[in-house]
Amino acid sequence: MTTLSPARRGWWGIVLRRRETGVALAVIVLVAVTTLISPSFATGADGFRNLLLTPSLLMLLAVAQGIVIITKNIDLSVSAVLGLTAYATGRMFTDWPDAPIWLVVLLGIGLGTALGTINGVLVSVARVPSLVITLGTLYAFRGANIAWAGGDRVNAADLPRGFTRLGTATVLGVPVLFLIAVVVLLVVAYVLGYRRSGREMYAVGSDADAAVLYGLKVSRRVFFGFVASGTLAGLAGVLFAARYATVSSTAGSGLELEAVAAAVIGGVAIVGGVGTVFGAALGAILLTTIDRALPTLGIGEFWQQAVVGALIIGAIVLDRVIASRQARRLRSAHAHISTDAVIQAKGSKP
Repeated sequence: MTTLSPARRGWWGIVLRRRETGVALAVIVLVAVTTLISPSFATGADGFRNLLLTPSLLMLLAVAQGIVIITKNIDLSVSAVLGLTAYATGRMFTDWPDAPIWLVVLLGIGLGTALGTINGVLVSVARVPSLVITLGTLYAFRGANIAWAGGDRVNAADLPRGFTRLGTATVLGVPVLFLIAVVVLLVVAYVLGYRRSGREMYAVGSDADAAVLYGLKVSRRVFFGFVASGTLAGLAGVLFAARYATVSSTAGSGLELEAVAAAVIGGVAIVGGVGTVFGAALGAILLTTIDRALPTLGIGEFWQQAVVGALIIGAIVLDRVIASRQARRLRSAHAHISTDAVIQAKGSKP
């Protein structure tokens, strides 16, 4: 019988204890059960394609939300940023029909960056709570979009074919939008996990006062967190226009709460300093899979909402339990160290 070495057992133990593993297993089980009941859910070209395409935009917003939440803040304006950039992208193609696609894409993302900069300045410089600021900018950005668009909307006929093809194109059967979301996820995960600037965001979210004493630029990290969030929401807005090809002033409504839910379910602690963007992305995949799977299983809309609510509450409770256990372990370790120090001090006396 083959046995695992202690090092490998420790590695597997770490993997199995991670929240991301549990969320990934939940997605796999949900897809498997739904496919057994309705084989068209995940089998075949369309089923597999939709399984990956549907969560792509929410993955980008969840990653954006995860960056901000890690710094112990929140960005409720991501859906309004998505909607405004999506409509702006469509209008640029309408008003400038000869504009290069790459230029319009960059301008759309740049608009998202500018809106994220507004949030970052208000939160980090004015030192106003992010919940209040981003709730205000959510309505402000959405109101600006409604005032601009009115009752009009951008239609597929107004967009160049090369741009709308981006929303449906695949590479070896995998949607391009999903590949873009995965590339963004890998880049952000690398920065947060292996770059000093990213690790400092965790330090800021864990204890901002201690971070200041350590010499970290807390306001700067919070500012760039919101800039990154706006940039990713802007990218999501551009891709929204490419995928749906019809954009109105209500584009993206309600996605801000789904992005927060995805991040929290994926293990990004709402109190900051804990979690990964991989977990946030998996949370987005789980939520969109639930939205598609439960109607297929014959479960009503009320229970769909109830399941999501239960997942959010369960994730928050789990975070609190884990935090309490870690605090008890730290207190026990400190007490043990103090006891050993006293014993050693007494033993050293002549």
